[in-house]
Amino acid sequence: MMKRAPSQTSKEESVHKVQRDADDASILSARDELEEKWRNGIRLKVDLRLCSIAGILCSLNLLDSGVISSASVTTMLSDLELDVGNRYSVSIFIFTIASIAFQLPSTIAVRTFGPRIWFSFITICFGIITLCTAFVQTWRQMIALRILLGIAMSGVYPGLTYLLSVWYTRKEQQLRFALMQSGEVTVLATGSIVNYGLNRLNGSAGLKGWQWMFVVQGAITAFLGILTYWWMVDFPERSHTSFHFLSESEAHIASARIQHDRGDSVADSFTWKKVLIHASDIKIYGFCILYFLQNLVSTSMSYFLPIILQGGMGFNTGQSILLSAPPYYYAVIPAILSSYVGDKFQLRGPVIAFNCVTLIAGFAMLGFTDQVTVRLIGTYLATGAYVANWAAMATYQANNVVGQWKRVFTAAAVTACNGAGGIAGSFIVRQQESPRYLTAVWVSIGSHILIMGVVGLFSIYFYLANARQSRGKRVLEGTEGFRFTY
Repeated sequence: MMKRAPSQTSKEESVHKVQRDADDASILSARDELEEKWRNGIRLKVDLRLCSIAGILCSLNLLDSGVISSASVTTMLSDLELDVGNRYSVSIFIFTIASIAFQLPSTIAVRTFGPRIWFSFITICFGIITLCTAFVQTWRQMIALRILLGIAMSGVYPGLTYLLSVWYTRKEQQLRFALMQSGEVTVLATGSIVNYGLNRLNGSAGLKGWQWMFVVQGAITAFLGILTYWWMVDFPERSHTSFHFLSESEAHIASARIQHDRGDSVADSFTWKKVLIHASDIKIYGFCILYFLQNLVSTSMSYFLPIILQGGMGFNTGQSILLSAPPYYYAVIPAILSSYVGDKFQLRGPVIAFNCVTLIAGFAMLGFTDQVTVRLIGTYLATGAYVANWAAMATYQANNVVGQWKRVFTAAAVTACNGAGGIAGSFIVRQQESPRYLTAVWVSIGSHILIMGVVGLFSIYFYLANARQSRGKRVLEGTEGFRFTY
């Protein structure tokens, strides 16, 4: 067998190296060109259109908790006999159970029917059911409508999380999730102030104050659902078909940069196998644990904050409704700041851990002091920290999965476990423990210590996996060049 001369082999290797370098330079040049075009106007169009409607629609989740929590400090509980036993808590968690059951099919429907049609449909349904809640006569009717309400809104949060994740690269996602969360909590806070005004209509047109809350906010939501059909945008590859949005060339740029980032800009045809196969990825269960632990706190705070203010701090009904709004306005600040830092320095785990420490400090102030001012400040710190962590956790999971159907499955799975945390959270604020609510305080502190532990384990796993990828011993997420973000 003839052997090549060393000089000939060396020459061929040099030629191949030059070709590889030229290919890499060409890829980098193409990426730079796409990024320049994206920054020059397209990104602002997407931010203004998508993040705004996403924030408003996502607020439906908290809007429900805001309406029913504001109504809970009026005569609603006694009017509907919800103050007997655990009926009020049951009305909360039955909503969550219904939502959990339909989250995966509803998230798949976003991809199947398109965001414009599906989000418009479920928002209109949500509004009509909320409006009908004003006219229930018994606690059983209330629970029946709560089940329908949970089904209607089951696809809102996971669907929006999925949609934002397919529009933005991994380096951009946390700030956009924060913008969505900021819109969500701003609407919730404003809703609390509106509820205060609506409660003062008590007796007008034969309706009680709590009934006016459901009528007005249900009607507004249904109208918003109609607007959603024109306001919402489609997926990047079809975004030129959206109403007065991107041109076909701009849609191509938006889709191409996602393909460069992680290679999953276009979805395969749907089969259940392509979705459910991702249940074998163990890290998705880790993300689910994070969401469960997180929502223990958020549900108890959002549903019971007016009750804490009234029963635990001595404020009257009107004051309790009004004072439940400012902590959510404040929450926009830590959400935006921590997300900006997370995206700029590509930090995910440390941002989550910092927010956990802040929340623990807030709950310690809420539970272990007698001064009303200190306790009120504690509600600000706790609320700001958990809202900021929604954006951080959404980015944490979205940054570390690849593939459209895997994104769908992960978004639905973590939101389902988020709902399960909500069920548990609805029981940890106990009326008989007023004014301390020590069960809620200790469970919230303990859950966030566990969150830091899970994030620590993830960081070790991601570090070791990235090290193996760097040595060429492992391909992560089935995608060449992909690395975990932590």
